[in-house]
Amino acid sequence: MAGSTHGRIIQDNQKKLNHSSGRNSSKAVEILLIGAVLFVFIIILIIPLISVFLKAFEQGAGVYIASITDRIALKAVRLTLITMGFAVVINTAFGLTVAWAVAKFKFKGKNLLVTFIDLPFAISPVVAGLIFVLLFSTTHGVTAPLLNAWGIKIIFAPPGIILATIFVTLPFVARELIPLMEAQGTAEEEAALTLGASGWKTFWFITLPNIKWALLYGVVLTVARAAGEFGAVSVVSGHIRGLTNTLPLHVEILYNEYKFSAAFAVASLLTIIAILNLVIKNISEWKINKQENT
Repeated sequence: MAGSTHGRIIQDNQKKLNHSSGRNSSKAVEILLIGAVLFVFIIILIIPLISVFLKAFEQGAGVYIASITDRIALKAVRLTLITMGFAVVINTAFGLTVAWAVAKFKFKGKNLLVTFIDLPFAISPVVAGLIFVLLFSTTHGVTAPLLNAWGIKIIFAPPGIILATIFVTLPFVARELIPLMEAQGTAEEEAALTLGASGWKTFWFITLPNIKWALLYGVVLTVARAAGEFGAVSVVSGHIRGLTNTLPLHVEILYNEYKFSAAFAVASLLTIIAILNLVIKNISEWKINKQENT
């Protein structure tokens, strides 16, 4: 009996040691993984971010202010904001319409429509720009005779930049809204319509409050991509200073001219836009998660 009791004590102690060893091993793995993530985060994100502002102010605040208030820089800012505005308005309207159709109705070709929404993600931005050149160039484009007859210039002009940006940012709002609206179903809208509410009132007072944070999240992603888009815009812009240069293109020109402080000063504006988008994005994510958990 005494030997049996002694054996159980040894087994219990061995289990405790194994459990403690496993817990220490798990803790070590946890610390290692967190440390690796923080190292990559600092090297890839934090240090470059700080470097942008250090380089921007390398020659003093005077040079920084002069660089971002330069006439050409201000025109690039203006064109970037105009492009962002068109992209947000058009893609928000498109995203709401598509999400409403996909989530609230059943029709043939729904899966094909959802697949086509992701097309801008699958196509390289440079290829997208070349497609617009092929379509709207006034010299060898498919629609060249019509454009020349009406005196419309799209490629190497702001309309081409806006079209290219709208294309590459097309899926963001729709992609954020479709899963949420499908999960919410149609019960609330049907109840409102049954009680006599119009379609517009149903959308404004029922649907929109339920999707507002996901909608904001999609808008933030659209703004971020529109502000920083380079590939497609570079192809269709023609790089005409003061006319078709957005902020990313203006940064490239300044850098190629070895005006490094000016280039980083203008780049800091894009960095500020990115930081603001990140803050709004995190707020939207928190609100969406809170909404899903309630």
